[in-house]
Amino acid sequence: MADEAGSTAPASDAFQALGSESRMAVLRSLADDEPKTFSELFDASSEDTTAGFAYHLRQLTGLFVQKRDDERYELTYAGRAVVRAIPSGTYTESVDREDIGLDDDCPFCGETALAATVEDNVTRVFCRDCDSPVLRLSFPPSGYRGRDEADLAAAFDAHHRHRIEAFGDGVCPECGGVVTARLRPVEPVESDDEASTDEDHVPIQAAFDCETCGSSLRCPVSLTVLSHPAVVAFYHDHGVDITSRPLWNVGSEWRERRISRDPWCLGIRTRLDDEELHLYVARDGRVVDARRQSVTDRETESEETNDASEDGTTVDGAAA
Repeated sequence: MADEAGSTAPASDAFQALGSESRMAVLRSLADDEPKTFSELFDASSEDTTAGFAYHLRQLTGLFVQKRDDERYELTYAGRAVVRAIPSGTYTESVDREDIGLDDDCPFCGETALAATVEDNVTRVFCRDCDSPVLRLSFPPSGYRGRDEADLAAAFDAHHRHRIEAFGDGVCPECGGVVTARLRPVEPVESDDEASTDEDHVPIQAAFDCETCGSSLRCPVSLTVLSHPAVVAFYHDHGVDITSRPLWNVGSEWRERRISRDPWCLGIRTRLDDEELHLYVARDGRVVDARRQSVTDRETESEETNDASEDGTTVDGAAA
């Protein structure tokens, strides 16, 4: 589909047009999606004269408000976005919260000691026992309202599952722009030791970046495949709902290991009972193959020996 031609206003003009309470009142008056006449908008305003009100309305028209053929006014797409942002607190609220207890085991030490804190709308999950950081992700201010600790944890988890899925589909969850995906080492390793710089020995993460707004996400690759049909079916067949496990601990059975350089491929393995699921992920984050395999006693013993050299999957360092 070809790009549609359209108009683009300078960002400074758009924000300047919002710099008046009278203009914000106009947007709120139109928030119910019911077109209104000039008189109806004026009556709902605090302006003393129609001339003064008309000036404010002109500053909004075109960018945030449009005049219909029947002489009534309605919000544009940008106007609706601003109206939604006002009650959500996106630009006006900063949320801070003390420790929130989470009823989940730490993926590092195994103790049920996970907690979350919120500072300036950013939630940090960590372990009180071993002090390991688990994840750090933002959450809209409105998401913290009206929820107890259990509901907040569930909402936070659902919100970021959807974000990961959208990024994985190549669509930015913030602006709808094109997303590039790439698997890469968690962080560059500077060393003269060739073995320590070998990617085979460095944990791999999925890196998503929006080409339009710059929104980004870094997370373990295993988190990007949780909604893959092969994964959902595998867990369902073993009586487990994978969606019931929060992002901060999806299970200790997950393993990741780079298995090929040419073509580049990351292997992800998860095991339940006497069966394994193997996923093969290309460098651009696509799952190119998925296979199930029964585990014999001999294979089990061999895999347990090799586990020590494979990277376990946690959400340590997940960030957006």
